[in-house]
Amino acid sequence: MGGISIWQLLIIFAIILLLFGTKKLRSLGTDLGSAVKGFKKAVSDKDADFEESKSVEDKTSPSTEQPQKKTEQKDPQ
Repeated sequence: MGGISIWQLLIIFAIILLLFGTKKLRSLGTDLGSAVKGFKKAVSDKDADFEESKSVEDKTSPSTEQPQKKTEQKDPQ
C-alpha cells in the first residue's frame, strides 16, 4: 500500500551496486564512517571543554569575586 517491501529495497540496492560498483561504495562507506567518528569526537571534546570551563568558573567565582553593590542614581530634577 504505502510501504516499501524488502524485495523492493533489494532491487534498489542491486541497481545502486551495479551503477557505482563495490569499490566506490566501500570507499563511500569508509568516508562516511570517518566523518561520523570525527563528528562524535568533536562533540565529545566540546562537551568536555564546556564541563571543564564550567567547573573552573564554579571554583573561582565565589572566592575571588566581590559582590557588586548597586548604587542608585538620583535624577536631577
